[in-house]
Amino acid sequence: MLDWPAQGRRPRRGAWTVPREGRAGAPGVDPQELWLGPDQPRRGRKPAYSREAITAAAVALADAEGIEAVTMRKVAAQVGAGVMSLYSYAPDKEALLNLMVDHVSGELPTAYPLTGDWRADLKTIAHLQRAHMLRHPWLPAALTTRRVPGPHTLAFLERALAALRPAGLDGAAKLEVFAQLTSFVAGHVAHEFAQAALTQSPDRAAAEARYLAAVAADGRHPELAEALSTPGRPLTPDATFTRFLNRLVDGLDTD
Repeated sequence: MLDWPAQGRRPRRGAWTVPREGRAGAPGVDPQELWLGPDQPRRGRKPAYSREAITAAAVALADAEGIEAVTMRKVAAQVGAGVMSLYSYAPDKEALLNLMVDHVSGELPTAYPLTGDWRADLKTIAHLQRAHMLRHPWLPAALTTRRVPGPHTLAFLERALAALRPAGLDGAAKLEVFAQLTSFVAGHVAHEFAQAALTQSPDRAAAEARYLAAVAADGRHPELAEALSTPGRPLTPDATFTRFLNRLVDGLDTD
């Protein structure tokens, strides 16, 4: 888990937090301060590291060891900083995760040509997202909760909205389609990782196959028995993703 200090040890709340006035719940990081504020603290001597370096170190740890391995102590060791000084750059775990997600989003291309066929372009976007998440196995889980989009994320979103322009959808619907697509890709990639882990345990896979065969033969599940008797389709990860993606995008309603 991310090892954030106890509440009493966190930096004093200030511009980082959203004021309580006018909204319920605990304060969170102010998006303007996170994305439009300075990269380094305004006070004190200029440090030898930056928010970018801290974020890159956290991403490298997550890529190598998983998101659970990302602790402020490890990140500080990577950049040669004191642990407590890092809270000037990322005051809580949500801020750091937001920074990490946007950092890796900078790898996504935003200047590729659009074809004018919005369904084809949307499928291209999904394939780019999948390749991106496969490079960063921690990313699907990080996207399951609300993230404040940073500049790199917004640049990719801008391209997706441009791809959807020929669909004739209003702005809200286009945002919904992009969110739906991203959720599908994240869920599918998470499933791919789970399936890959299963293939490393052939005994478990064989046991599950025997169980389903027994259930299909018990006479109480005729629909399942028929489905399992149907000749299988290509099960390579690429083919499976493309097949599922086609069903999703080709069936999107433009009303």
